[in-house]
Amino acid sequence: MKYKIGDNVSVLDEDITGTIVRIEGAAVIIETDDGFELEFNKRELVLVNTSELSGDIFSKSSIVEIVHEKERPKRNPQKKTKSKERLQPPMEVDLHIHQLTNQKGMSNYDMLSLQLETAQRQLDFAIKKRIQKVVFIHGVGAGVLKTELEYLFGRYNNVKYYDANYQKYGLGATEVYIYQNANP
Repeated sequence: MKYKIGDNVSVLDEDITGTIVRIEGAAVIIETDDGFELEFNKRELVLVNTSELSGDIFSKSSIVEIVHEKERPKRNPQKKTKSKERLQPPMEVDLHIHQLTNQKGMSNYDMLSLQLETAQRQLDFAIKKRIQKVVFIHGVGAGVLKTELEYLFGRYNNVKYYDANYQKYGLGATEVYIYQNANP
């Protein structure tokens, strides 16, 4: 490229701009914007437009657009909130027979049947109302009711059951997690 004295140039691969003051063969001496004279090879320089050096690269309309963009209020990032279901305490169903009825005159089979019917009715209610967790309090005892409850819960495709919080319920409760959308 042909350069002449007075051309504004920029140095490739460096952040240096200036004006050509002398040309000596392939060497070009430029005076930088800071007032220093530096020597470069012609292949290391690029001719630049003088309007770019004087700061006219932005039109007034683009400056106004940039200022307006900066002045626009930014939306505050929304904090993630846990879904309602996870914040609610689990539904509790006490299956102790004295909580359900007056057991006088009932056989063990009748009491067990009443407890299982209550558990099934409450579980169906929780599924219908989209309640995610239900704790069935069955007590420790001989483990017959717990075994029958596990058999009942096993017939549902959309539930998972496990021992409830030991600190709160001890060994006498089972927690049921109900999958709301799909089968696990």
